[in-house]
Amino acid sequence: MKQITALNILKTGKNLFITGSAGTGKTYLLNQYIQYLKERCVYPTIVAPTGIAASHLKGQTIHSFFALGIRNTVVDNAYVESLLEKSYLKSRFSKLKVLIIDEISMVPPEIFDSMDKILRAFKNSPEPFGGIQVVISGDFFQLPPVSKTFKEKRFAWQSPVWRSLELKSCYLTEKFRQEDNRLIQVLDEIRTGEVSLEVRKLLEDSFHRELSTDFQVTKLYTHNVDVERINLEELKRLKGKSHIFTYSSKGSKKNIEKIFKTALVLEEITFKKDAVVIFIKNNPEKDYINGTTGVVIGFENSVPLVKTSTGRVIKVVDEDWTLENEKGETIATVSQIPLRLAWAITIHKSQGMTLDVAEIDLSNTFEVGQGYVALSRIKSIEGLRLIGLNEMALRVEPLTLRIDEPIKKASQKAQLEIDNYSEKELEKAHKNYIKRIGGLTNFLQIEQEKKRIRTGTISKIGKDIPTHIKTKILMDSCFTLKEIAKIRSVTQSTIMNHLKILKKEDETLDISRFKPKSLKSKPIVKVITKLTKEKKKENFSEDGELKLKSIFDALKGKVSYDDIRATLLFCY
Repeated sequence: MKQITALNILKTGKNLFITGSAGTGKTYLLNQYIQYLKERCVYPTIVAPTGIAASHLKGQTIHSFFALGIRNTVVDNAYVESLLEKSYLKSRFSKLKVLIIDEISMVPPEIFDSMDKILRAFKNSPEPFGGIQVVISGDFFQLPPVSKTFKEKRFAWQSPVWRSLELKSCYLTEKFRQEDNRLIQVLDEIRTGEVSLEVRKLLEDSFHRELSTDFQVTKLYTHNVDVERINLEELKRLKGKSHIFTYSSKGSKKNIEKIFKTALVLEEITFKKDAVVIFIKNNPEKDYINGTTGVVIGFENSVPLVKTSTGRVIKVVDEDWTLENEKGETIATVSQIPLRLAWAITIHKSQGMTLDVAEIDLSNTFEVGQGYVALSRIKSIEGLRLIGLNEMALRVEPLTLRIDEPIKKASQKAQLEIDNYSEKELEKAHKNYIKRIGGLTNFLQIEQEKKRIRTGTISKIGKDIPTHIKTKILMDSCFTLKEIAKIRSVTQSTIMNHLKILKKEDETLDISRFKPKSLKSKPIVKVITKLTKEKKKENFSEDGELKLKSIFDALKGKVSYDDIRATLLFCY
């Protein structure tokens, strides 16, 4: 199925399972649908099993959104009742109309069932997932859920709830990541469960290949022990002082051990300047999530300063990992720096990434799908250097092989059904769904909604629109901060905060035209540079940002706080 066909089915509001081999544009399709909904003032919720996977769609982890803590079993009624008492969750789930679940192959049936149970309770509905539209994306040929014990049912599709959702299937077939026919042949044959001698020869030829790149080659391994060994070797090569970080905790030994068994946090970790690191905790307010990578550029009072791949410098302080009881009460806490070394990463963490070049060791592959995921990260066979391969690396889950053909047939059926719609019928179905979930169905309505926001009139959907998005709507028709602030009946500093959030959400967003023409930024930039170099602790907030008051005082009160905010926003 082509992406445009799948998008047309999505717009009808049907529950949908989007699948296809690696590189067929599943994430791209989801982004198209997300944009379509937002343009009509519908804001979908995007979740994934890991922080790295969630970051691809600017979403959040399933455990975080559904307040599951570190649970990996089906939540009981007592726990659901404790969630129902929390007002912030009532607000969160009352606004939920469309749920997008990415990387479904890594979601165990217990977590899938828990999501369903929680939504039925909050939506007060017997319908699966509370009756909202559920869009599921992923490829069951890729990594299965992590489990330390054997389970008869390990995939989300084995849950009874999966069947009750009556999902339409969209099996995408066009490949976009790989343009190399040789690599496509390798991946396609692994998916069939029969790998030819020709493909084996292609893989053999990639052993110890010299890779031409100006960048550090990403190293992928199957086991944490190999990743840790490589990372420690690279750390040893760095000159400079070692900084050791040890955890602190509250609670019983047994409960603290549970946290370490189920989370990525380490009891002790060592860093040096220039160490490559990865964040292991979600904290969007401080501009990092689980999976954000960066480099340690120094230490301030023994606290690491990390420059991320986006260029932002973050002062990384301790985060808390907690364990709650059935009443939602915290019974154990572990506090530690939310970082790990990352010269090498596990294949599990690489799922969803696209790499130009990679060094991959598959000699100790122990799980079906690992080899397929690792090899599908690269764009061409020329970007691959293999340093090990075993037979397990070429295997896929037998259960997935069994259901693959029925999913393809279901996809063909879904295509025939949508093809039978006339253009008018399809347009009507799309509009009816948007109306049903409270969105706007045409551009006239959207312009009217913008007018309501501009004039401060009560909007029929205004409560559902985040305040910074209301500011974004006005960016098309306004040219100054003052103009937007006047329409919104807020201060210019509030509008600058909104622009700051919008810039974080979309780094390509151009806000330059809102820079005040009268802004005299040179003396402010000079002071900011001076304070940054001095690195005095009292001048920085906990998230590593310079305090406005410190800049204001250094300028002896000769500039306004708004000018300081504007300089930080438009000149950095």
